[in-house]
Amino acid sequence: MSTSGDEDLQRAIALSLGKPDPVFTSASAGASIHDAIELASDDEIDSEVHGHGNYRHGGLDRQPSITSRGIVGLNRKQMEEERLARKRRRSSSPRAPLKIPRQEPAPCDCGLFLSGTVKKTWVLGHERVGDDIKLEEVLQKDDLQLAVLSSFQWDIPWLLAKMSMEKTKITLVVQAKDQFTRTQYLEETSQMSNLRLCFPSMEGQINCMHSKLMLLSHPKYVRVVIPTANLVRYDWGETGEMENMVFLIDLPRLPEGKRIAKEDLTFFGRELLYFLEAMGSEQTIIDSLCAFDFAATKDIAFVHTIGGAHSGEAWRRTGYCGLGRAVKELADILYVRSNENLSIDFVTSSVGSLDMGFLGRVFAACQGNDGLEEYTPKCLRTGKATKTSQERVYKFIEKAFRIYFPTHETVTASVAGYAGTICIQPKYYDNPKFPQQLMRDCKSIRDGVLMHNKLMFVRPESGGKAWAYVGSANCSESAWGNKLVTDKVTKLPKLNCRNWECGVLISAGPGVHCVEYKPIFPPESRASSVQTSNRSASGGGLQVFKGVIPVPMHYPGEEYGDRKPWYFQGNG
Repeated sequence: MSTSGDEDLQRAIALSLGKPDPVFTSASAGASIHDAIELASDDEIDSEVHGHGNYRHGGLDRQPSITSRGIVGLNRKQMEEERLARKRRRSSSPRAPLKIPRQEPAPCDCGLFLSGTVKKTWVLGHERVGDDIKLEEVLQKDDLQLAVLSSFQWDIPWLLAKMSMEKTKITLVVQAKDQFTRTQYLEETSQMSNLRLCFPSMEGQINCMHSKLMLLSHPKYVRVVIPTANLVRYDWGETGEMENMVFLIDLPRLPEGKRIAKEDLTFFGRELLYFLEAMGSEQTIIDSLCAFDFAATKDIAFVHTIGGAHSGEAWRRTGYCGLGRAVKELADILYVRSNENLSIDFVTSSVGSLDMGFLGRVFAACQGNDGLEEYTPKCLRTGKATKTSQERVYKFIEKAFRIYFPTHETVTASVAGYAGTICIQPKYYDNPKFPQQLMRDCKSIRDGVLMHNKLMFVRPESGGKAWAYVGSANCSESAWGNKLVTDKVTKLPKLNCRNWECGVLISAGPGVHCVEYKPIFPPESRASSVQTSNRSASGGGLQVFKGVIPVPMHYPGEEYGDRKPWYFQGNG
């Protein structure tokens, strides 16, 4: 670790002991954690219940949640031992720093990912062929001025060690269900003048702040990142056990003094700002995004689930209703036709209490329907027609809807041998209404690696373009919202959502910019041998996504047969 990295460690230890910040206290006298920050600033100085336990291997035995250890979450003894071990390695085997090749910068020096790009997370011990990315490569800390980060799980010391807190202002979007927890977190970070916290609403039915989103401001651009990964080391491949996916796009800064009106932003931009406002982000952050060029997002949709009850027109913008609206918004790009038969491959790390009704709503949303058709008041329905339509949809779902989730055998045979953030409850799976026939064993093409991805690969039967969803939403009602109901007061539609989620829709096929992945990094091994992926195993009917989205799993996936899914509870 560099000198600044050791200073970060010492600072975090001091904070955990209740001592003043050894760097910020003197360097930032008079500064307030509530000082406004802007992503456009050029000032470089100034649900469902997921298991919180993780893997039993690689030193990650049941890592406590953020709540039990606080926002700082330090194990001081372990961190000091790790620091001394690094120091011994440096003194005993000095070597030149590893030079990591970089992609050629764009002519305008305004970012590497000028069109929407999807990559897999790097995994220790597996060959790098250009389709993966490390968290350090996402953050690019050397000129990172401002960062807004949201996650469900956190490893704060690990995260901050990858950033330069002396010159980067950081906002963490954190789940805190009650005022006591919020106060605790604020007290623990009160001496860190460059770090502040944002607490999305967790009132009433809201169960989980599951969204993963990064806004990373650099001198010439802002990078919007939507990963499926939490901000913990195993989700970013550092233990060699888990993989995720990441969407990135770099939006160039507009000429000085020029701004875009919010109503003139692309659909992506408008929905991103709407989501940030709902989360309670600082208004200066939201307003400053209008100083960047969103033109490259015109063919991409930002989709979200906002926790809580939504009526009026708000229900159309979020959850599965918002997914349908987003597909319809991109209709001219995707050539979407209403009632088009679709083939859907849904990769998920958590499965809720599924039935054909929920899957029918997701299927209809992928056709561009906002949920209103199914909601039609009972007094206006024609029972026979409705039943016939549902039967047709359910029949096609049986044929062309696949849900990828690992079996017990796949998890126990993996490098980790166990999974805490991959979960389904036996009572859900054993329910007679659960569509067991749609389940497929989820196996990564990187042998032995478990997948924490949330992906949908959607292909129309004829005519339109294929597209994919990449984001935080699993295959559950908690993630996408319950069925539309009638508000008792207004007598109008209302959507109830238990989670905060976000993701992106990106199209594939003719006319879409593709990337030819080439090996650019040497293999990195956790042992003497290097694992090499069997990439020929993916392909198949998902070849249309080649160069747009790396297909991470074996396709079409083995049917379960007599096997059972991995149950987090009761699997030892």
